[in-house]
Amino acid sequence: MKVQNILVRYGISTLGLIIVALGVGISIKSNLGIAPPSCPPTIFNLAWPALSVGTFTWIMHLVFILLQWALLRKDFKLSYLMQIPAAFVFGYLCDASIWLFDAIASPATEYWLQMLLCIVSIPLTAIGIKLEVLGEGWILAGDMTTAVLSRVTKAPFSTVKVVFDIALVALTAAFAWFTFGLLTGNGFTVVIREGTLLLAFLTGICMRFTDPLMDRLFAPLVNKYIHP
Repeated sequence: MKVQNILVRYGISTLGLIIVALGVGISIKSNLGIAPPSCPPTIFNLAWPALSVGTFTWIMHLVFILLQWALLRKDFKLSYLMQIPAAFVFGYLCDASIWLFDAIASPATEYWLQMLLCIVSIPLTAIGIKLEVLGEGWILAGDMTTAVLSRVTKAPFSTVKVVFDIALVALTAAFAWFTFGLLTGNGFTVVIREGTLLLAFLTGICMRFTDPLMDRLFAPLVNKYIHP
């Protein structure tokens, strides 16, 4: 593969990670709940602020990779190890996004603004995920773990995705209750609320509209450098 092809592939994928990370930062700033994959790192950060959300994100992704290895064993492909650098890149992009929005403003308090920020994060997440797929570069461990679980259990990917997200939210709620005595967060930062449900269910619906748009916008690059 030519160097130019590799640069385009990882350029598109990295742009996708950046946009998803911006969605994470905005959803945290909304204080109305965040997407299920970001719930555990955020609640752990609230309990142990010495480690950032991004640090807990890549730690969680490494745990996901170990889970994949335990499930697949000899079928675990060497290429799956690309999830490791992806975990570090995405984790620190999340930190950068959170820092950026913290520098701009405090968490939203008016409900209309909270809902607006939450809604804005939905298409950002949808677009970012699509660009990751188009670039075929970085592989995020959360999505790969869902695919592996689907393969092992022979259940549809969509079904496993819902169950996996519910499990992450349930883990977060249990930890929050044990640590802070609340199911939603620490009393100041909200991790689980209606925004979590909106992000979980509306992101997929939003992708029905944003995917065709991304396909058209990036078709020249994809056709020339990724699938010539």
